[in-house]
Amino acid sequence: KKALRFLGVGLTNSLCRLFLKRRGFALHFTAMTIDLFHVHVRKAGAEAIFDVEDEVELRESQGFKVKDLAKAQQLAEENRNLIIQKWNEHLA
Repeated sequence: KKALRFLGVGLTNSLCRLFLKRRGFALHFTAMTIDLFHVHVRKAGAEAIFDVEDEVELRESQGFKVKDLAKAQQLAEENRNLIIQKWNEHLA
């Protein structure tokens, strides 16, 4: 299996639960994710993690240019309801 790198942690494709690809960004959860309600957003080797509990808020980011990070946050905000739905499915 191809290994992916997320914020310095090597994960395999089987541990990633991709649920949305749009405008070059990929939104996913990891199989190990059971802590605070959040989503990972990737694009071209960069990744950001956004908390989504009450509102979409940046937790951490690596490799994004400011402009792309703003677009990643906008994408997460636009799809917050889908993220909530997929998160609930992820934990079911």
